[in-house]
Amino acid sequence: MAGVEVRRAAAADVDVVIGVLDESAAWLAARGVVQWPPAFRPEWLEPALRDGDVWLAERDGAAVATVTLQWADRLWPDDGRAGYVHRFAVCRRAAGLGPELLAWAAGATRDRGRDLLRLDCDAGNARLRRYYEAAGFAHRGDVVFPAAGLNWRTGDIVVSRYERSIS
Repeated sequence: MAGVEVRRAAAADVDVVIGVLDESAAWLAARGVVQWPPAFRPEWLEPALRDGDVWLAERDGAAVATVTLQWADRLWPDDGRAGYVHRFAVCRRAAGLGPELLAWAAGATRDRGRDLLRLDCDAGNARLRRYYEAAGFAHRGDVVFPAAGLNWRTGDIVVSRYERSIS
């Protein structure tokens, strides 16, 4: 990625990661999209940070994006074939970086010997669904996600699952 370095986030980076996520959440909310909570909390990220699953993209030493790349997801069968993208956010000052960061996630997944990249989003977020479909992801069905697993939302939500071959 031209001018962008992707590095594993450390526990000490929790506030930086939250800053990127909160900026994205506010931008979405201003457009009427309730995809994420209005403010992320450190305890929601700390397990993934401890596991080494959170990544920061930086330009000129400043964080411009974050992605969590994990190797299992309860919304999918545990088939050992995929990397799972979560909390994928790009700061507005780096708008357009998303496809490159998804390509980076695909490469990291391929490096682990896996051939699929998977992600999900709120089924009601038509714009994001079109974005993922334009990026080559195929819709693999909708599932109900219990709000109890979200810590910030009441009422279950319908989540659209997407998958892209990276072999």
